[in-house]
Amino acid sequence: MTETRSRQVIIAGAGIAGLTAALAFAERGLSVKVFEQAPRLEAAGAGIQLSPNATRILRQLGALDRLAARAIRPEAVVLKDASSLRELARVPMGQAGEDRWRAPYLVAHRADVQAALLSRVSEQPAISLVTGARVSGVAVDTSGVTAAVEAEGRTVEARGDLLVGADGVWSSIRALLASQEPGFANSRFSGELAWRSTVAADSAAGRIFSTLGAGDCVTTFLHSGFHMVAYPVSGGEAFNLVAFTRGERIAEGWSGHADPAILSGAMRGTAPALLRLAKEAGPWIAWPIHTVEQRQWTTPRGVALIGDAAHAMTPFAAQGAVMAIEDAAMLAGTVADFPGDPAQSLAVWENLRRPRIAKVARRGALNRLAWHATGPVAIARNLFLGARGSRKLASDLDWLYGWEQPKIVRR
Repeated sequence: MTETRSRQVIIAGAGIAGLTAALAFAERGLSVKVFEQAPRLEAAGAGIQLSPNATRILRQLGALDRLAARAIRPEAVVLKDASSLRELARVPMGQAGEDRWRAPYLVAHRADVQAALLSRVSEQPAISLVTGARVSGVAVDTSGVTAAVEAEGRTVEARGDLLVGADGVWSSIRALLASQEPGFANSRFSGELAWRSTVAADSAAGRIFSTLGAGDCVTTFLHSGFHMVAYPVSGGEAFNLVAFTRGERIAEGWSGHADPAILSGAMRGTAPALLRLAKEAGPWIAWPIHTVEQRQWTTPRGVALIGDAAHAMTPFAAQGAVMAIEDAAMLAGTVADFPGDPAQSLAVWENLRRPRIAKVARRGALNRLAWHATGPVAIARNLFLGARGSRKLASDLDWLYGWEQPKIVRR
């Protein structure tokens, strides 16, 4: 048995973050055990945007080809005024984007992304996946990490060199760590609600959507009271719609009940076609957007949080899942590069990831401010976008979409 293969990684959570991490660690020669508390793997949410900084990693891990048949490569990312439907800006994607960033920009249903990752995981003998298993305790010592795992009515122990918390914004791993150390943050409600619906392309809502000229693009409709993002999924058989408004806190979870009058009220003054789309696409499912403050992500002796468990952010840069994919790939690479020093590997990883995550979060906050602008600010925004042009808008994204994992030089 090789030195790397004898090293064991425990991952809590089998969503996009956890499955990507499992593949990345296995590729680096480590053995992986993944524990998922749900009895069945069901993707939460609906559509997902995968920018080139994510698809480049999925390609390296052998998962991108599994997704290709169900994913859509949009021709552009488009901003439109929700009242007039006038196009404000267009960033070329499709082949132009792939040529620029050396990987495709894709949109897909989360279930299709998870299925692609699971297909690849099933081929890896180094990865063991257990569902219906919850990590209920964490203990660290000089020889590694022990996770107490509840499954089938009993508790067993899993030993490893590293425990990765990839269990989302309401992370139980983060809660366990917070009970032991004060540096770990709790999630908090952002004050935003997301309203989502997936409509069949041949439905009344789907036909209305097609008349808006957004069938082959990712389109964001801008309005002072809300914004809506829409794009095709499931091989073009359906359209994913998600609208964002201010709102009161509702039950924690990926879906909940909120007064639909919040959405309809926010859409006052919207173009009639968009109002018809919102009506036909109902009933909408609402979920609260929670964030996690960037505080502590690791413990020196071998626990790391990735993705939403570490730094959940608002979705206004469409980078939440993408940052989780980046986290996973880079964590596996860094741990493999420092095989005898877990404390150093985790410290290096966290120090490299923090500035990147902070910059992406700032971009999301700026997008939200610009997309909900009103009056003179909205006029200035429109003038800026018109003057900037498609090529310059694309170049503004080079830092984000062109990212590749940095090479670490050991001293």
